[in-house]
Amino acid sequence: MHELKTVIRNELPPTALNTEDFYYELPPELIAQTPALKRESSRLLALNRKTGEIKHAVFSDITNFLNAGDVLVINDTRVIPARLRGVKEHTGAEIEVLLLRRLEDGVWETIVRPGRRVKAGVNIIFGSGQLCAQVIGIEEDGCRLLRFDCKGGEFFSIIDRIGSVPLPPYITEPSTDSSRYQTVYARENGSAAAPTAGLHFTRALLDELRQKGVKIASVMLHVGLGTFRPVKEKKIQDHMMHSEYFEVSAEAADIINSRTGRIVAVGTTSCRTLESAADENGVIHAVKGDTGIFIYPGYRFRATDALITNYHLPQSTLLMLVSAFSTREIVMSAYAEAIKEGYRFFSYGDAMFLY
Repeated sequence: MHELKTVIRNELPPTALNTEDFYYELPPELIAQTPALKRESSRLLALNRKTGEIKHAVFSDITNFLNAGDVLVINDTRVIPARLRGVKEHTGAEIEVLLLRRLEDGVWETIVRPGRRVKAGVNIIFGSGQLCAQVIGIEEDGCRLLRFDCKGGEFFSIIDRIGSVPLPPYITEPSTDSSRYQTVYARENGSAAAPTAGLHFTRALLDELRQKGVKIASVMLHVGLGTFRPVKEKKIQDHMMHSEYFEVSAEAADIINSRTGRIVAVGTTSCRTLESAADENGVIHAVKGDTGIFIYPGYRFRATDALITNYHLPQSTLLMLVSAFSTREIVMSAYAEAIKEGYRFFSYGDAMFLY
């Protein structure tokens, strides 16, 4: 497996599009506050990305849209209880820490609130002493680097006990079942947010696809909260894409490269992983490292043939990626149709299949 030494950043295509071109009005009642009663019962809007033709279905119908020989590429990252509440050593002042990204074993990039109280060298105590961390650096954007006093499996065991899953701010209702913000195939600890397109799959639905002859390949990208932040710059090209850790195994690369059908990415995270691991000829390579690939209209897709995704925030990089996979006009029109038909939006919302 090739290990990257630097962050992958693609050459940005020229564009006259501005961030405001990806704005849309969403009635607040369409923001899904809870998951569907059953994972596979979410609605599904199937969009022909070239013609704009729309078909309405339910997610369990995805088996009708995939064919023998297709490869379904899933992101098997696991959401961790990334919100930790602690106190400053000596003063007892309450501190909230949000784990964003593991830089090395025991060292995390974090958001700390209130940040003004937390300078380099400060120690924070969590869970009545079950876990301690020291601030070892402050980045330009205000994120704190924390070194924790335990590593590996012990660290994750502790945060499973004392942490909580940081649901997006647009979800205001408390979760009654944290497993519903986790895919059924989640494996590798590390994400601050769920790869939400995968939330619709059940093990039975995946088995049904396998029986039909659809191959399933697991890749991994740890989702950071920066994924969901609206772009603040007026010009798209001025936005600096966050970077996230990803891996593609030799086994996954072999499954994808030996396909006889399409590469179907489950979610924008799997799509960005594929596009980061593909060469100019669309061949997927075994690789691990950091990617800051930024995909918006004008980007030439190297590997992805079809995309399963949820509905994304206005002016977000995710909406730009989906628009690049079709056209801005077709995707924004499909969003308008989804709003008109009362589809549920965002993390717990309904799905779209672009083919």
